[in-house]
Amino acid sequence: MSEPKVPIPAPEDTYKGWLFKWTNYIKGYQRRWFVLSNGLLSYYRSQAEMGHTCRGTINLATANITVEDSCNFVISNGGTQTYHLKASSEVERQRWITALELAKAKASRMQAESDDSGDDSTSPAASQGAGSRNSEVQSTLRTLNSKVEDLSTCNDLIAKHGSALQRSLSELEGVRLGGETSEKIRQVTERATLFRITSNAMINACRDFLALAQAHSKRWQKALQAEREQRVRLEETLEQLAKQHNHLERAFRGATCVYPLPSLPLPPISHSLALSYALSISLRRSGSNVSGISSELGMDDGTTKRRSRIPDKPNYSLNLWSIMKNCIGKELSKIPMPVNFNEPLSMLQRLSEDLEYYELLDRGAKCQSSLEQMCYVAAFTVSSYSTTVHRTGKPFNPLLGETFELDRVQESGYRSLCEQVSHHPPAAAHHAISERGWTLRQEIALASKFRGKYLSIMPLGSIHCIFEKSNNHYTWKKVTTTVHNIIVGKLWIDQSGEIDVVNHRTGDRCHLKFAPYSYFSRDVARKVTGVVTDKDGKAHYVLSGTWDEKMECSRVMQSSRGGENGADGRQKTVYQTLKAKELWRKTPLPEGAENMYYFSTLALTLNEPEEGVAPTDSRRRPDQRLMEQGRWEEANAEKQRLEEKQRTVRREREREANRSANPAEEGVHHDNYKPMWFERQVDPMTREPTHIYRGGYWEAKEQGNWDSCPDIF
Repeated sequence: MSEPKVPIPAPEDTYKGWLFKWTNYIKGYQRRWFVLSNGLLSYYRSQAEMGHTCRGTINLATANITVEDSCNFVISNGGTQTYHLKASSEVERQRWITALELAKAKASRMQAESDDSGDDSTSPAASQGAGSRNSEVQSTLRTLNSKVEDLSTCNDLIAKHGSALQRSLSELEGVRLGGETSEKIRQVTERATLFRITSNAMINACRDFLALAQAHSKRWQKALQAEREQRVRLEETLEQLAKQHNHLERAFRGATCVYPLPSLPLPPISHSLALSYALSISLRRSGSNVSGISSELGMDDGTTKRRSRIPDKPNYSLNLWSIMKNCIGKELSKIPMPVNFNEPLSMLQRLSEDLEYYELLDRGAKCQSSLEQMCYVAAFTVSSYSTTVHRTGKPFNPLLGETFELDRVQESGYRSLCEQVSHHPPAAAHHAISERGWTLRQEIALASKFRGKYLSIMPLGSIHCIFEKSNNHYTWKKVTTTVHNIIVGKLWIDQSGEIDVVNHRTGDRCHLKFAPYSYFSRDVARKVTGVVTDKDGKAHYVLSGTWDEKMECSRVMQSSRGGENGADGRQKTVYQTLKAKELWRKTPLPEGAENMYYFSTLALTLNEPEEGVAPTDSRRRPDQRLMEQGRWEEANAEKQRLEEKQRTVRREREREANRSANPAEEGVHHDNYKPMWFERQVDPMTREPTHIYRGGYWEAKEQGNWDSCPDIF
């Protein structure tokens, strides 16, 4: 019995070949070139078309494969796409069916696993040690699991074809001698051929599985042993810390004088304290902090000379156990964290750092074309994330009523005001206006999800940018920030998600994609891409770059559907563009930034003392100022005093509100707090409730009249 010399589809091979596809009742079946790769079945009119024009694609993860007769079969994804196909022979049809079913099984597994892919991502800086070993083991286990699934699929096919072969053999036994004999023998031969094809596929999968198992078994044993040893070391360290802490507490109670407790070294594997980032991390921007070095003021060139250094960050050790014991059973957002995990800036100052690359809005204000203006606005949204990659310090949570002004009219033509307008949930409002013809406003609150190995922070609220000359009004939202290696390893930060920047006057839109970091991706890390379209959906500019380095734009001359397909199975659009133009590039960090919390040039000036600011300004926070000067023990004591003062004021405010409340609402807690400079109202553009600047701050500053400001410090 001879077998045709045609390649047998292995479980992971790309499978290609000619099939006949039903087109319509006039033309009937037409010969087309089909390619099966990565769970996607695509077809072309010829092999030459593969480089530029794909005629259609079906994602096999959700497709149904049915056999109609000896040569025909149907692939459908539920109604939107259905391919009626015909092979040249039953053997050829079965080769395709085998390859398609294997690909479908693999695609279904990959789709099911994609929801948990974030748990398997690896830090760029953690390619060695335990993190690297764990990633390698997980990757190998996924590969082996895939092989087992291939074996299971092949087993089902073998059972199916074996039953068919057995039926044919049974029929052969009852056939009379004559012309019918040759036909039945031909059927048996074909059944046997199909059985051999599937069996060979299974044998190949078995061979691959065994080879991988033999190659990795010893490495698994070593990796698992290393994990066991690491866990034992962690348990011993925590036990030692607990014993030392109890000893110190007893010694402290028995002492006649109070001395600072000696701090214990922080084990290198513990980053559980970073959970408090839930209220802060997503607002990390280009960099910002200042310290106790006195500011240099001068008017030699008509502008204020601002400081360029702050005291280096002290290398203080931490008492891990004293913090961990206070975290049990508490909400992450309500854990009182010492200043050791902070940077000497408040959240309001971090929010003001969005304006570091204000020149992008200045340039946008000069544009005659709204589409070109959109490119600068989009680049501005990306620039606000530029040094997130380095800023792992937690900013101070603002007190209710705390403000921060950033007056840069003299140097840069703009000034901004932030105010903490709500404490539960925490929310900050921001309003900036420029003499160059633009206004920026936003209100930011945060939602967070802790997933064991990483923390996701989703900023809520919209950002508005209005250009005075054209009256173009843009809105967008922030992407998700993820803090990786919360428990073990070195902390690192990623930005991922999609942003739609919309011009509400013209209908122009820019769709930006922040690609999540993947250890296995060939793309550049922290990649951002975007397309600027008009109200009709026509593309005019393509944007590309990274959120930590630069953004470029290219004018689109022509667009067409390409042969390459995206992960969702749809064809990608190919753009023919002019030469790229650079829109934004990150300014290098100042010398010695690694010792100054990785602050940018702007950040180094934000906490610089200034005369005339409101008594509620973040620069006047005593705990933040003490931390900046390196006096961390005093800063912690002052921080506790301020937080207790805030709680006392809130309780009194609630009592007053409850006294004047409706008696029918007995038992309901009321809080009659109203912000000083912002007013809660429905946004006229987005129809969302938000806080909008009501005015009066800069007039109060000019008059030096701060009598109405609350005493929060």
